[in-house]
Amino acid sequence: MINTTLCHIEKDGKYLMLHRVKKENDLNHDKWVGIGGKFEEKESPEDCNLREVLEETGLTLHTARYCGIVTFVSDRYETEWMHLFYSDDFSGALLECDEGTLEWVDKQAVYDLPIWEGDKIFLRLIEEGAPFFSLKLEYIGDTLVNAVLNGKKWSET
Repeated sequence: MINTTLCHIEKDGKYLMLHRVKKENDLNHDKWVGIGGKFEEKESPEDCNLREVLEETGLTLHTARYCGIVTFVSDRYETEWMHLFYSDDFSGALLECDEGTLEWVDKQAVYDLPIWEGDKIFLRLIEEGAPFFSLKLEYIGDTLVNAVLNGKKWSET
């Protein structure tokens, strides 16, 4: 099992998104994702989030809300615990990212991009200001086959 972070950074009604097009053998190839990556030895979720955002974007987060944990289960990839963050409090200038192209995207337009189906669920939870949550997303290939929020089957209603 691997631990990662993902941060959705907002400015002027837009999220900073990474279009993953530069790395070979990337499970997120050609997807649009938030900013994040894998934990390094002895890092807390907050440490990893701050480091990954700075490394991938050049931005320094001043505060970030720890939103929840997303458990990804897949028939292709290792199980992953993704620690999800949100921030609109940062400084710095964007750098070129070696993993893809960074772009500020209108929050509602993000849903029309090629993103993982489960990302739509946690983006809604972030936007609603939901309390800390646990979300389990199960995929067969690129298809979301099950979603469980706080121990109960996900329902959009």
